[in-house]
Amino acid sequence: MKSNIYRSAAQVTIFSTVEKGLSFLYRIVLSRTIGAEGLGIYQICLTVFAVFLTAASSGVPVTVSRLMAKSTASNDMKGKHSAVTAGIICTLVITVPVAIILFFGRNAFGFLFSDKRCIDIFIILLPGLVLTAIYSVIRGSFWGNKQFLPYSVIELLEDAVMVICGVILCLGAPDPVTGAKFAVIAVLISYVFSFAVSIGWYLTSGGKFANPKQQLKPLIASSAPVTAMRTSASLLNSAVAFLLPALLIAGGASNSEAMSLFGIVAGMAIPILMMPSSAIGSIAVVVAPELSENYYRGNSVAVRKDIEKAVGAAIFIAVMIVPFLFVLGGAISEFLYSSKMCGEIVIYSSFIVLPMCISMMTNTVLNSMNCEKQTMIYFMIGAAATLLCIGALTPLIGVYSYVCGLACSTLISAVLNLRLLKKKCERINILKYILKGTVVVLFACLFGWLLNGILKRFVPPVAQIAVCAPVLLLFTAAAAYLLKLFTFRPLKRLVSKE
Repeated sequence: MKSNIYRSAAQVTIFSTVEKGLSFLYRIVLSRTIGAEGLGIYQICLTVFAVFLTAASSGVPVTVSRLMAKSTASNDMKGKHSAVTAGIICTLVITVPVAIILFFGRNAFGFLFSDKRCIDIFIILLPGLVLTAIYSVIRGSFWGNKQFLPYSVIELLEDAVMVICGVILCLGAPDPVTGAKFAVIAVLISYVFSFAVSIGWYLTSGGKFANPKQQLKPLIASSAPVTAMRTSASLLNSAVAFLLPALLIAGGASNSEAMSLFGIVAGMAIPILMMPSSAIGSIAVVVAPELSENYYRGNSVAVRKDIEKAVGAAIFIAVMIVPFLFVLGGAISEFLYSSKMCGEIVIYSSFIVLPMCISMMTNTVLNSMNCEKQTMIYFMIGAAATLLCIGALTPLIGVYSYVCGLACSTLISAVLNLRLLKKKCERINILKYILKGTVVVLFACLFGWLLNGILKRFVPPVAQIAVCAPVLLLFTAAAAYLLKLFTFRPLKRLVSKE
């Protein structure tokens, strides 16, 4: 299996990139059909929904995957099926009562939304809470069995269903609120689709349900910290969705203006900054089961190599993206969203991408090594920094306070995660990748800034992107190769017949 790790990572990355590309294009369509105000309402509904979904199931799939990897290491097939069944039971025990309470007590939960128009739209998503929680467990079983093709296909098709339904419905929306409602209905349809297909695929490919008693206790013990951390992340996003518009209104903005500003930063700029997440997530999905197996087998040499490869890949991805966003973030934002403000946010925030990528990957690596409690504590520290930045800086710099908070959070998480990794595996050498990556980023940003400064005097934004983007990416890749941030060995392994 190990000889196929590069091929698996490439397969997942390709599917994930197409999926994220669809979602990205969909946001552009939404921004033009339902407007920044409708996008803000839609974003708030999804953010609050994500809190409950995360609390119900976020730690379960990764724990199911790890328990299945542990069972594989000990040749315990019954344990693998028991882990899946235990995961489904845990999610149902939480999601069904929560969905019922939220539906019948909707009027009591209005405090969750900064805009009361969101409540009735949010209720539409409740059936998806149960269905998506179950699907997340099945998704974890695909990871644990290293069945990356079904996982990739279902994720892509789910997004495609959402985009197709959303475009059809939102094109006829008469106002922003109705448009947000139609967009949420499209999300629910996609949840129903992924649930049905994943269950069918799992059962027809040999998946079974077994007595959960064997894995129930270890699953709860391991998934609780991960769930707590990811629930805190969703609560943080929900708190930002409530606090930031409220502070903007307190500063003199109208309700519609506050929703529009929040829509620009959370619905337009942040998704651009999150571009690397698809590649990072793909690599993490493939590396995590492999790393867990090596960790439980006590193979320290293989664990060290897995860590260095995973974190090194995350740094390389960030190195390629940061100069691109720093130089072309403005032109891309104006071309996609016709928003100068979005472009300014992307440019100023581009350097966040490096610690963000390191934080994402090291979280997965540490969780694969049974360090869920520590990563949860680190996240909480970063979350506190985010809220402090928003609370203190919004009156001074407006929505840019969110960017400052995000920068503090990712930097704190990255530094603390790397420190813990060094303790867990003393021989790893990641600092050299970070130093080399920083040098490449600085030189590439300077080169791109000079090149783009010349181009924008003579050509429109579309031509800027068409000419500058490939030249800048080639320059960055060449600099990274010269400093040995990557080699062509993975490509050779990818096309080999091993």
